[in-house]
Amino acid sequence: MGATKYDLEERLLDFSVRVIRVTESMKRSRAANHLADQLLRSGTSPYGLHGEAEGAESRADFIHKLKVCYKELRESRRWLRLVQRAALIFKPGLLDSLVAEADELVRIFAASIRTAQQNGNRRLS
Repeated sequence: MGATKYDLEERLLDFSVRVIRVTESMKRSRAANHLADQLLRSGTSPYGLHGEAEGAESRADFIHKLKVCYKELRESRRWLRLVQRAALIFKPGLLDSLVAEADELVRIFAASIRTAQQNGNRRLS
């Protein structure tokens, strides 16, 4: 039985692509344009920030960059929920899986931050 490969980079790339597609499909209005801009920024930045974390110069830098990813993903989850609740796309129910993915990614990054902090504290002991 082969183990499923867990590729966070690929998940973040897919998440970014899905966010782009959502923002491109949103209704055109003043509110929708504003929210699309906010969502596009916060929903695509974790992909690049994760790459920055992979090249971190220290454990503290790594943790800091993970925390920025975490904050951006939390923000994205909120914008997605608002877009869905305000029905700014034609089929708001289609966002359910994207909101769920945002939630999973938030939990993954929260756990990664805790682990990195605990590992750093162990080395200092």
